[in-house]
Amino acid sequence: MANTYHDTLRNIALVCLADAIVGASFGAITVSGGLRPWVPITMSVLVFAGGAQFAAAGVVLAGGSPAAAVVAGLVLNARLLPYGFAVADVVEGKWWTRLLGAHVIVDESVAFTLREHGRQRRRATFWACGLALFLCWNAAVVLGALAGAVMRNTGAFGLDAVFPAVLLALVLPSLADRGTRNAALLGAVIAVAATPFLPAGLPVLLALAGLVLAGRPARTVADTRPVPEEVR
Repeated sequence: MANTYHDTLRNIALVCLADAIVGASFGAITVSGGLRPWVPITMSVLVFAGGAQFAAAGVVLAGGSPAAAVVAGLVLNARLLPYGFAVADVVEGKWWTRLLGAHVIVDESVAFTLREHGRQRRRATFWACGLALFLCWNAAVVLGALAGAVMRNTGAFGLDAVFPAVLLALVLPSLADRGTRNAALLGAVIAVAATPFLPAGLPVLLALAGLVLAGRPARTVADTRPVPEEVR
């Protein structure tokens, strides 16, 4: 049976709910970890990429430099470039429309768009998902940051497991491929071996050498269909 637009909107709402929970956790953990509330809030508005935000915040909270955090976020967000080509037809228009469209290109908005047929429905789905996620994510981060300011121990609520859980969720779909799995394992070994000798954050970046040493070129989500959904 063909998927109705009502079903699409319902699924988008469910994803927004799930992402709101993760966004609140992000705000609470970063603030309770020592960052000022405006840091995760500003990052969420300007960056709006859950995986990159978790990676960058994780580096900083571990004691890494801001430069290492920015590089970690940029590396993870590199996958968004092919996403833009995949949905270019639904964001064309005036310059401010293209700019806003590029800002709300995330895994979920692209995944829902690619499932639709017909330019008008694809366009409506992209904007509905992208804007809804942007509003829900940022509202949740604000609430989480406010809660983190008064929360003394995020571990008591299990929020300390969110960072590794989110990053693991990002990695797992790619590990089905043997070449990617070998590169990931080699990168993990390199990172663990370098941890005692390098400042926090740099071993994670050095792990990218696993891609070169394993002879495996980096893959993007555009290489596979359907696009896997990640927490935004």
